[in-house]
Amino acid sequence: MAATNVEAEAETETGQPNEQLDRAIEELRGVLREEEGRPDAALRSGANSSIIMTIPVDVQIILGSTEMPVSELMALQKGSTVALNRRIGEPVDVVVNGRKIARGEITVLESDPTRFGIRLTEIIAATKSA
Repeated sequence: MAATNVEAEAETETGQPNEQLDRAIEELRGVLREEEGRPDAALRSGANSSIIMTIPVDVQIILGSTEMPVSELMALQKGSTVALNRRIGEPVDVVVNGRKIARGEITVLESDPTRFGIRLTEIIAATKSA
């Protein structure tokens, strides 16, 4: 069976890229710790945090996924409906750079009722990788 997945993009970035990201984050933390120990760290800490805060990240909202045989996948056409593994009202996953960080409810933006948003209901605690 072939997996048809709304999470496909996140899944393709698992494994080695996540390990590289983890190493880069740990290296960055080490550099920041070294900087904090220097006497002039107070002057530079604002500059360091502003650099970090400008790094772009890929944010995805995962509505659900499904699995189907290749024959069903090939039969999909405009107007086809694909049932997902989640029900209406269930929380959706918030994924940043391939890592699930939160869950939330889909909502309509008050400022623009033509757009969806996510109301966070749960923040997933970060786990330290070995």
